[in-house]
Amino acid sequence: MPTSAIVQFGTSRFLQAHVDLFVSEAIADGQDAGPITVVQTSGDASRAHRLKALAAPSGYEVRIKGIENGALVDTSKTVSSIKRALSLPDDLGEVAKIVAGEARIILSNTADAGYRPNEADKSTDFALEMSYPAKLTWFLFQRFKGGGAPIQVMPAELIPENGKVLRDLVLGIAALYPSEFSDWLRAKVTWVNSLVDRIVSEPLEPAGAVAEPYALWAIEDQPGLILPCVHPCVQVVKDLDQVETLKLFILNLGHTYLVSRWLAAGNSPLHFVRELMDSPDYGPDLEDLYRREVIPAFAAQDRKQEAEAYAATTIDRFKNPFLDHKLADIAQNHDEKINRRISSFLAWARKAAPLLQTPRLDAVANTSAAAQS
Repeated sequence: MPTSAIVQFGTSRFLQAHVDLFVSEAIADGQDAGPITVVQTSGDASRAHRLKALAAPSGYEVRIKGIENGALVDTSKTVSSIKRALSLPDDLGEVAKIVAGEARIILSNTADAGYRPNEADKSTDFALEMSYPAKLTWFLFQRFKGGGAPIQVMPAELIPENGKVLRDLVLGIAALYPSEFSDWLRAKVTWVNSLVDRIVSEPLEPAGAVAEPYALWAIEDQPGLILPCVHPCVQVVKDLDQVETLKLFILNLGHTYLVSRWLAAGNSPLHFVRELMDSPDYGPDLEDLYRREVIPAFAAQDRKQEAEAYAATTIDRFKNPFLDHKLADIAQNHDEKINRRISSFLAWARKAAPLLQTPRLDAVANTSAAAQS
């Protein structure tokens, strides 16, 4: 499969230590991958120093720290796959030109709130207040007007069937544009479902991050798929659902459950995931939650063994002594995460096991629902 030029919407430390690192290592191996143009979509002037550092000729650092195959890992890598770093709205014209012309892949990893509809979405005039799907629609329309060469869109947000979800949101917004544009979106844009998995615990200044050794980018196969790069952590899979449910309903659910308890306790002296895992009040409770409320849902679908193995790996990852994974970071957009990770799990689980008892997860979901009512 061919590699291609990439436009990346989002400057998150996760992307810095995941996709951007993979592409950088592929380039170092001689692959015709990238280069990457990063676009900051928030317009936040305070992040200008990060933006400049991302595209520095010397690259930026990613520190890999943790336990892999029973051995301690503590190493540093330099990422140099980003060649341009632009910001909206100041560089709107240049970004539009790149998307309309040279780009072959569009990546994104926006905050949960980035998908939330906004009043600005109802206009075809670009506005910084637009949701990410509305911004993407506007940029894709520039490509359509410029000749409409095929392009691939690969969201990296942790949303089930993220490519399909983003496609449907874009098609809904595209109703504001000429009807031929919607036809082009269906025929000439490849919408890719994928799943990303790596704990990136803290940023480095002015750019870079600290991450665990474990990393996965699972990409669902389809006709015409273009791989951004060939890399050991990039896997093309026939069915993304099995990988996705493990990640979302074990690792991410575990994070959100821990944070729910941590927030409810109030004024806790503990600040990191590893500290909770070392606490007798949290670590054993999470392991028991997996055993009694989570794994039985997988067992009902003949997936007990893989769920037990993934849960065991997840516990080790949470206990990583090197990673200062801040609970306050995980707590951002907490209600959305409860809906996506816990409430969705409960609905999924009870399709296969209607009588499954989940008192602790029910309590978390109900607390969130009550807060929103």
